[in-house]
Amino acid sequence: MSRDSLTQWTAAATHALQTEFDIEIPEVDVQLLLDVARDAAHAVDRPAAPVTTFLLGYAVALAGADKLGAGAHTLNRLAAEWDLGLHQS
Repeated sequence: MSRDSLTQWTAAATHALQTEFDIEIPEVDVQLLLDVARDAAHAVDRPAAPVTTFLLGYAVALAGADKLGAGAHTLNRLAAEWDLGLHQS
């Protein structure tokens, strides 16, 4: 997917969800989400990418949009620890 296609898709998806749920979605840092998905996919397993970004989005929806960066940092750190095997007890 090209950067233009991703930008167009993100705008269309945002508009569709805003219309469907009558909500306002703040501007999304797409690169930040892609980084979280990449880290989860590489450190854990490919299916972890969409699940991780969903969990991040859900947490941010509850905690507030200003928490996106902190949540992404937490998950990137967890993925790095996971990759090193630090999650195993």
